[in-house]
Amino acid sequence: MNASLPDAALAGPACGAPHPHESAHAHVQGLAPYVDDLPEPRGTLHAAPVLSPVAHGRLRGVDVAPALAHPGVRAVVLAADIPGDARLATPAHDEPILADGHVHHAGQVVALVVADTVQAARHAARRVVLDIELLPAILTLDEAMAAHSFVLPPVTVARGDAGAALAAAPHRLRGRFAVGGQEHFYLEGQVALAVPREQGQWHVLSSTQHPGEVQHWVAHALGIASHAVRVECRRMGGGFGGKETQAGHLAVWAALAARKTGAPVKLRLDRDDDFLVTGKRHPFAYDYEVGFDGAGRILGLKLDMMANCGFSADLSGPVADRAVFHVDNAYFLEHVAIRSFRCRTHVQSHTAFRGFGGPQGVIAIETLLGDIARHLGRDALDVRLANLYGCGERDTTHYQMRVEDNILPELLPKLELIAQYRRRQEAVSAWNSAHADVKRGLAVTPVKFGISFTATLFNQAGALVHVYTDGSVQVSHGGTEMGQGLHTKVAQVVADELGVPLARVLVTASDTDKVPNASATAASSGTDLNGKAAQAAARAVRDNLAAFVAGLDGCGAGAVSFAGGQVASPKAERGFAQVVQLAYANRIQLWSDGFYRTPKIHYDKQTLTGRPFFYFAYGAACSEVAVDTRTGEYRVLAVDILHDVGRSINPAIDIGQIEGGFIQGMGWLTTEELVWDEKGLLATRAPSTYKIPTAGDVPPHFAVHLWPEANAEDTIFRGKAVGEPPFMLAISVWEALRHAVAAARGGEHPRVQMDAPATPERVWRAIAAP
Repeated sequence: MNASLPDAALAGPACGAPHPHESAHAHVQGLAPYVDDLPEPRGTLHAAPVLSPVAHGRLRGVDVAPALAHPGVRAVVLAADIPGDARLATPAHDEPILADGHVHHAGQVVALVVADTVQAARHAARRVVLDIELLPAILTLDEAMAAHSFVLPPVTVARGDAGAALAAAPHRLRGRFAVGGQEHFYLEGQVALAVPREQGQWHVLSSTQHPGEVQHWVAHALGIASHAVRVECRRMGGGFGGKETQAGHLAVWAALAARKTGAPVKLRLDRDDDFLVTGKRHPFAYDYEVGFDGAGRILGLKLDMMANCGFSADLSGPVADRAVFHVDNAYFLEHVAIRSFRCRTHVQSHTAFRGFGGPQGVIAIETLLGDIARHLGRDALDVRLANLYGCGERDTTHYQMRVEDNILPELLPKLELIAQYRRRQEAVSAWNSAHADVKRGLAVTPVKFGISFTATLFNQAGALVHVYTDGSVQVSHGGTEMGQGLHTKVAQVVADELGVPLARVLVTASDTDKVPNASATAASSGTDLNGKAAQAAARAVRDNLAAFVAGLDGCGAGAVSFAGGQVASPKAERGFAQVVQLAYANRIQLWSDGFYRTPKIHYDKQTLTGRPFFYFAYGAACSEVAVDTRTGEYRVLAVDILHDVGRSINPAIDIGQIEGGFIQGMGWLTTEELVWDEKGLLATRAPSTYKIPTAGDVPPHFAVHLWPEANAEDTIFRGKAVGEPPFMLAISVWEALRHAVAAARGGEHPRVQMDAPATPERVWRAIAAP
């Protein structure tokens, strides 16, 4: 944004308008620098990881001599070189910084080679010789369950008497299915630059969603206090949860290499290594038994959810918890018993991914409802409508939180009309009756997604607002920008609070020197938390100015207004910059901090009961697909979305998030397949073998509509979070594919057995299954 624009420019309110992303012009011109674009300090060295080639083994020795003999190599860093704690500062404290004694997955970092150039470091890393005694590896969820191999204890959440309800139900189904993981595939890979400073201090440039955690991890590994480590992140080229914890690994490794060599060290993983080193979305498997009545209403449910966590806990506990919280999605479950198993396997330690376990919970109930509808021969939307939470009744979740703001009973029928669902369902049925080779499927699925960190302590934020004597404004907050438009929205909030044009507000890099102890930018809470904190800081400055003007003009501070770059009292109107200059001359404070903590939330981490979420975001999507029954290939033909963002701060950014989230969710359920070989090595680790959606996968008809009502809760601008909820709207594509498969299978009550992602091979096998 151009901070030199006059106050008269863009004088209307900023919030509610579709302002462009604050870095949009720099993005398209190639002028928005990321960590790897920044000028390197003199003497910067480069590190490359040495990776375990096996999934599980005893590390008997590391021969670094061949690497040290390679031209340009300065050092090799091993576990013995760690001055602080040799394990990462994770809550479970179960992940070594560098392998020491054992290796636990193919791709685990054993050592770091430090050299003058990136290529020298990478070539030399391949020359390090590892002596590893192979040990048996657990590679599947079935193996983990049989061995009782868990990173954390199993969790059970129950309500009512599921066993009795199942026994009394007129209809029952049993089944098992699985959903795969997902590679984050951020455009900017994992990268960090660690720079030693004077007197034992450090400056770390990190592509991270959580600068505060990177600060903590680096200090912990170096054995120093947090105040000696500054972590900075101006922007990321995508994160999607993959840089919530796992960016910390890169920063720690770079800092250890910098400490050993006494020089700045940059570490940037190439794409293959990024795939091998970093965790993914957690793959899940499900065993279920469900009882229901003739209308399809669920009477009793028993559900086991097995999460593949990889070799360490990372964020698996809260991810699996959120999956438990979202098993209900939009539906009332009166009698339910859920068991959640957090399985340890010898693969990468899986981590946060957009939705954070929510998608793995939502897809379970939506798959069950699709099965129920086919079993009864009923329309799947009618079955979903029959199971919705009520308003004032049937409105309490299985974890004892009331659903107070339920709009789905109104939103779903509205989408039904927008998408012309009933007419199109008839057309799909007619098509399927007339065509043998290509079958169509149509499905509507809703989403109800809880907004807040399930770890209550993270629901807080801080911000600083500085007003300079020329009337320009600088904002620092604890959130991070990864392309989602957080900085733009926060700038809009501050501009309106001070009554100045948006062009006068600049949001700076996220920096632990500015805002300490900030939470991760995750859980869709970035705008909710940091927007409120920045608003509080801006309001404090505005109140100072209002009191000053009131003294000048002999009126109450409440009579002073700020709008359009002007400050008006009953007596006079002045430009904002003029008031600021006068205030400075009279020694009025022109900066302030702001703090926000989310109200109302509480829950018992032992029983997983209470109110873990401030509010719910809602939405629904209608998707239509066409499937070639001979090959299993398919296309998504049309998508209609009606989504609840509350009162939108920036409709352009919100619609972009809905579109992007949907397509990413569609990729998870269709093309993005992670394959580990029989030795535990990830085989799909490049764009040639791992297929994310492209522009060609966007359906020809793709319409997004926003629900018009404001949030019932007191959020910033009465808006709602929009980062994660739209991801789960793509489950409508999964259900549409299953509808088409059922049509291809024929029969009165076709059963569809298929795992996700629904690749063409899986679709074909589901059609051809006996």
